[in-house]
Amino acid sequence: MLLAEKAFCRVYQKVFFIFECFLDWSEPQLLTGPGAVRKLPALVKEKGVKKVLIVTDKGLTSLGLPNGLMEELDKAGIGYVVYDGVQPNPSVDNIEEARRMYVDNMCEGIIAFGGGSPMDCAKLAGARVVKPNQPVLKMRGVMKILKKLPPFFAVPTTAGTGSETTLAAVVSNPQTHEKNSCNDPSLRPKYAVLDPELTIGLPPHITSTTGLDALTHAIEAYIGKSNVRSTREYAEKATKLIFENLEMAYKDGKNIEARNQMLLASYYAGMAFTRAYVGYVHAIAHNLGGQYGIPHGLANAVILPVVLEAYGSAVYPQLAKLADIVGITGSSIADKAQKFIAEIYAMNDRMSIPKGFTQIKEEDIPTIVARALKEGNPLYPVPVIWDKTQMTAVVRSLMLNEE
Repeated sequence: MLLAEKAFCRVYQKVFFIFECFLDWSEPQLLTGPGAVRKLPALVKEKGVKKVLIVTDKGLTSLGLPNGLMEELDKAGIGYVVYDGVQPNPSVDNIEEARRMYVDNMCEGIIAFGGGSPMDCAKLAGARVVKPNQPVLKMRGVMKILKKLPPFFAVPTTAGTGSETTLAAVVSNPQTHEKNSCNDPSLRPKYAVLDPELTIGLPPHITSTTGLDALTHAIEAYIGKSNVRSTREYAEKATKLIFENLEMAYKDGKNIEARNQMLLASYYAGMAFTRAYVGYVHAIAHNLGGQYGIPHGLANAVILPVVLEAYGSAVYPQLAKLADIVGITGSSIADKAQKFIAEIYAMNDRMSIPKGFTQIKEEDIPTIVARALKEGNPLYPVPVIWDKTQMTAVVRSLMLNEE
């Protein structure tokens, strides 16, 4: 990459950072603790909403996880309809189906109930409600919506995406195998519920990959060049909580305190990256997800330590600080940073996260690289700006042979 291209990226990021200083970064109104979801209908009623669209997925409805919420909505006299057709990587069709259900049933608000996919679907369905003439794919990028959504209530059932506090939503295009991020302040929920009881039934592999998704959010925000004091503090809090609680929640899924701390960690990490942004881990993960349907949390978990190693000494000071925070000692800044990366690899091993992906095909790598670079540059304030050669080397290093 030419020096002029790198300079343009940095100028773009600086201008965007200054612009962000004028946005509203107030936190969502929270309901927290075991059983908190049953308090949500009272808040919905308080906001004058008489009927809501609940956006979730069939896995959660088959488990009966939204039942407690629906019982309380009935008691509060609030009408509701349920859209549970969200797929793991929500598509344009999912979003349009949810929007039609909202409009056809004359809903007045939206409850997003689930992990990142229902959250993303619900956010963009809400955006389509208020912008009926703007197709979803025209909302890709930054600041393409800029219109207040209907009253929006976020109920995460995984501790990973932080979507309950972010201004991002991702949409997949099955025709082109692309995943595109939509980033707009209007997508940030105003109300969120952090109820650890909703995460008790998560299988271990979902607990691990969503938790490492949250760690990726915290670290990518922390090492990027668009931090402010609050985002650094949120990222530090999230990293400490994840190191202390993730493996505990993985081994003992019914540990309510570990589950609660992981929800807080995910929330803090979301607070960090929604303002400080992410980096090349996400750029690669989104495109592996779009190309092969690899779950986002799993992709981030595998890619994170690989990208941190590739950044090299540029991120050693920040990683050494995080090492101090989580209790990793070393003889120098470089030593502590390298041990921090090594511990992420070790956590992955202990939680049976693979070291790469058998799905990656050599012939797909140029497309994945081109799309990852297009997503990352110039928007993401990464510590090191990569060119095609560097990105290709990292993507190729993620390939695993079929055994």
